[in-house]
Amino acid sequence: MIDTTTLPVRPASLAELTNLIGVELGPTEWYDVTQERVNAFADATDDHQWIHIDTERAAASPLGGTIAHGLYSLSLGPALSAELIRLDGFAHSLNYGYNKVRFPAPVPSGSRIRMRATITSAEQLAGGIQITMSQVVEREGSDKPVVVAESVARVVEQS
Repeated sequence: MIDTTTLPVRPASLAELTNLIGVELGPTEWYDVTQERVNAFADATDDHQWIHIDTERAAASPLGGTIAHGLYSLSLGPALSAELIRLDGFAHSLNYGYNKVRFPAPVPSGSRIRMRATITSAEQLAGGIQITMSQVVEREGSDKPVVVAESVARVVEQS
């Protein structure tokens, strides 16, 4: 049985992954969403919509300031997940995609966010294991999550 009180957990087999199904991992440490990071994401993706980068215009909006791109918050999934679970007991792992993604609430620049995750399935496939994980990102001081996503990863066991 894997100790889930010490993070990150480090499963190394289908059986150990299966034992984690339904177990909430987390939360992670708080992550600072700074305006500088939001601007860097805008530059990296060429998404310079004013609500993300124009602090003066955004201050006059109903949101009262700039907000992070929803995809910025989603893109933190792998880094935040690594605080909760490490798949380094396997030969390799790959992000396979997402089944569902929602952004129920905005992330104002200057906020802090963190993640909780729950493995919802682990299935043997030809050549490896497919893991589906519910990821919920919350913002400090908010009752609503800012990201709810169902991530899918593929891993190959050590030979």
